[in-house]
Amino acid sequence: MQILRAKLSRPIVLFSFITLLGYGLLLPFTGFYWDDWPFAWITKFLGPSEFIQAFMPFRPFLGPIFYATTSLIPPIPLYWQTFALIIRFLIGFSAWWTFSQIFPTRPRIALTIALLITVFPGYSQHWVAYTHINQELIPFLFYTLSFGFTFKALRAARPLPYFILAILLQICGIFPTEYFFGLEGMRVLLILFFHKLDGNFILRVRSTLKIWLPYLLIWILNALWLIYYYKFGPYNSYEVSAAKDVTNANLLLEIADTLWKVCFYIWGQVLVLISSNIFSPTSLLTLVLIFLTFISLFFFMHLFDGETSHRNFAISLIFVGLIGILLGRLPSLAAELPFRLQSSYDRFSISMMIGGSFFTVGLIELLFQNSKIRTFSLMALVALGVGQQFFNANIFRRDWEQQRKIYWELSWRIPALKPNTVLLTNQMPIDYETDLSFTAPVNWLYASKITPPSLPYALLYTEKRLGGPTLPSLDLDTGISFAYRTLNFNGSTSQAVVIYMPANGCLRVLDPSRGDAEIYANLPDSLTNAIPLSDPSLIITDSTKSASPRFLLDEPKHTWCYYFTKAELAFQVGDLEKVIALEKQATSSGYAPEDLNEWLIFIEAQALTGEMDTAQKLSKKILDGDVKMRRGVCATWKQIQTRMQKDASMIATIRSTMGCNQ
Repeated sequence: MQILRAKLSRPIVLFSFITLLGYGLLLPFTGFYWDDWPFAWITKFLGPSEFIQAFMPFRPFLGPIFYATTSLIPPIPLYWQTFALIIRFLIGFSAWWTFSQIFPTRPRIALTIALLITVFPGYSQHWVAYTHINQELIPFLFYTLSFGFTFKALRAARPLPYFILAILLQICGIFPTEYFFGLEGMRVLLILFFHKLDGNFILRVRSTLKIWLPYLLIWILNALWLIYYYKFGPYNSYEVSAAKDVTNANLLLEIADTLWKVCFYIWGQVLVLISSNIFSPTSLLTLVLIFLTFISLFFFMHLFDGETSHRNFAISLIFVGLIGILLGRLPSLAAELPFRLQSSYDRFSISMMIGGSFFTVGLIELLFQNSKIRTFSLMALVALGVGQQFFNANIFRRDWEQQRKIYWELSWRIPALKPNTVLLTNQMPIDYETDLSFTAPVNWLYASKITPPSLPYALLYTEKRLGGPTLPSLDLDTGISFAYRTLNFNGSTSQAVVIYMPANGCLRVLDPSRGDAEIYANLPDSLTNAIPLSDPSLIITDSTKSASPRFLLDEPKHTWCYYFTKAELAFQVGDLEKVIALEKQATSSGYAPEDLNEWLIFIEAQALTGEMDTAQKLSKKILDGDVKMRRGVCATWKQIQTRMQKDASMIATIRSTMGCNQ
């Protein structure tokens, strides 16, 4: 027992260390992304059991996994990111155990393959934890262990318990998601090439098929299920858009592209990414981490020692790896979906991790006969993988920080909202959330209770939805309806608030009565054409319980955008003195807008309260800073003139001095 403990302790320390470096350093600063939001919202408001029904039309065997994990873990980002870290460690450690069963006399090979799987740089979706733990990582963990128990059964004196475990884990890995449908072919290759079988090649094939037969039956059952459910069953109603029509030429290009990326490019991808801005803090920190990881691996070098390299074995690894990559790509290729790195589409690489790691280790074994060069090469690849995952983590950290900004500014500007209101915007300046992703936190903000099957609020991107079934047009009284898992939103363009979040600036509610259609005329038509629909009266300004995203995010320091959003809200309720007071607070604290359009509301408030000179000076200051602001300044003074008819002639003169009549 003491020997076993010592044998396990060293790999446990190594995999814990590598997992922490790659995925844990920025863990407290990451959150929810993509489908994490609707899943977290469902857990909070509808309960874990809702996942059984929610996944029934799509991936019915995925529902129980979501039910189990969400019953144990509250919808809090830190908890789910920590859980993702644990699952990632378990994947790496389980891969080591599995390949130790497959290569019992080659511990170095088992270890290096498992390490490359742990940091596999082609997969960047680790931090979309709520979604991808349940959808991919847990089934992948099951499937990896299934391979291990298959070989454990083949070498055990009493194989039945291990065989049963292998079958059960295969079922748990293959049925929840179609991602791993092609991966079953790897089991055949592993048995054929790496299990000791007697006889010539034909006899070995026969023996392999005999061993594989029970797993083949499960695989066929899964294939029949997929054919029925995705072609003739409820899944047929699930909208899947293909990347492009498949032709022989396209198919060959996709295969070549996949092999290039998985076999070679991903391992040096981080160097390409940081080279575009080598002196940025992220790039420098990534390089430092790569170097420190490489140096730290010297403490574990004894684990890389072992058997000598054999050419035939290396070629077998390469061949099995290539076929494994293609088998892993099969489901997404059949669905005509692209494999794009550094995007949500690189999630498909999870089914290519084993094949890709086999190929890479086999290639190094073939090329480098010197054990030190071979070891250093593998250590370098692990270090690069750690650097890539840290680089990815920083992308998600920035996205989470931007989300924090958006949700707090939304709550400051819109303290409460009438039910059945749709928020319309063109596009949020953010990478990892869609409009339907935002719909969940919007409901979390403004609806304390949900009464199924009605969804009280929605946020839609006009750029994406306009002209489609969800948002047919921007005409008044156009119905807006769509299903949101088990709920339905039913609204209208006549009950909409249009918001705008610039890349550099503060969130704002666009108001047609303030001339915003003219002020923001340079923005895309899909947004400006929606401005006449915006009805700020749908915002409840005197709510006894204002919206607050404290359920997920601490309130940030009050800087310019806090004062601006509060000023815009004060302007809406006619409290012009408060608008001016908020401006003075902001400027006295040293804050100023990034977007000069944010000065316009203060110009208007000053003019309407009789501070004409102050309003004129601020207008001139803006125009001196950027002549392109003339349209906004002139539109604002036009509104002032409309509201102050008794001073219309004086204001006309002011407008003329600003070049508004040109």
